[in-house]
Amino acid sequence: MPTNLHRLTGSKAPGAAAEPSRRRYRTIWISDVHLGTRGCAAAMLIDFLDHVDSDMLYLVGDIVDGWRLKKRFFWPAGHNDVVWRLLKRAKRGTRVTYIPGNHDEVFRQFAGLNFGGIAIRRKAMHVTADGRRLLVLHGDEFDAITLAHRWLAHIGDTAYTLLMVVNRWTNGVRRRLGMPYWSLSQFAKARVKNAVAFISGFEEVVAQAATMRGVDGVVCGHIHTAEMRTIGSISYYNDGDWVESCTALVEHHDGRMELLRWGEEIARRGRTTPAPLDLVA
Repeated sequence: MPTNLHRLTGSKAPGAAAEPSRRRYRTIWISDVHLGTRGCAAAMLIDFLDHVDSDMLYLVGDIVDGWRLKKRFFWPAGHNDVVWRLLKRAKRGTRVTYIPGNHDEVFRQFAGLNFGGIAIRRKAMHVTADGRRLLVLHGDEFDAITLAHRWLAHIGDTAYTLLMVVNRWTNGVRRRLGMPYWSLSQFAKARVKNAVAFISGFEEVVAQAATMRGVDGVVCGHIHTAEMRTIGSISYYNDGDWVESCTALVEHHDGRMELLRWGEEIARRGRTTPAPLDLVA
């Protein structure tokens, strides 16, 4: 029988039949899920996974937050539900590629191996339906703070965690008022000059690296800022995250790319944003 968790989040219990309204894409990219943290929007990700399918799925790093788990273990049942759904996709025949990021870098030592039908790679080359070559990587290798000042990155991670606590309470109030999901962190980033400059600089550096590699575009995550833009001759794509923006990058079967903002998708369906799974009794 479905548990209270599945009834309250609108997700299906393991083994439940798929909904007929599921959309199918050629490729899906998601990253920065940060399983193992309270900020992880697992309920929204489960809702996403229960409404879409794809031939290929890329997990573009920071799926599990090893940094946070080292400090304090936190793993509610809903985070197992996310892992179960990802493994089920691989078992059903979806080509799943996992590219570990800096928060789940412990899995980088297994690059080149396959576990449960999931291929672990440091980076990947994706060819779109219209023949474009896209380099797929997490992106932390282009973050000077992560590379040169790891201690500073950890301090920033702590401050970010506090911001996510405020974000959770803010959206708890909005949910009770029947209002859609809203990212406090994204709002702040868009208005803080240094954050805007960092994001722009990161995108430029990633695009330059893609140009040097002779590809047509690049897909990454890491900075939790979903984006599609052209930089020089390079198509730059960032699939965002499932902590703040709750976004995914998808490729249609004709090669067309699109960013899905799942909070907006849920609002269009006339539903309230699912409560965080660790708050569901």
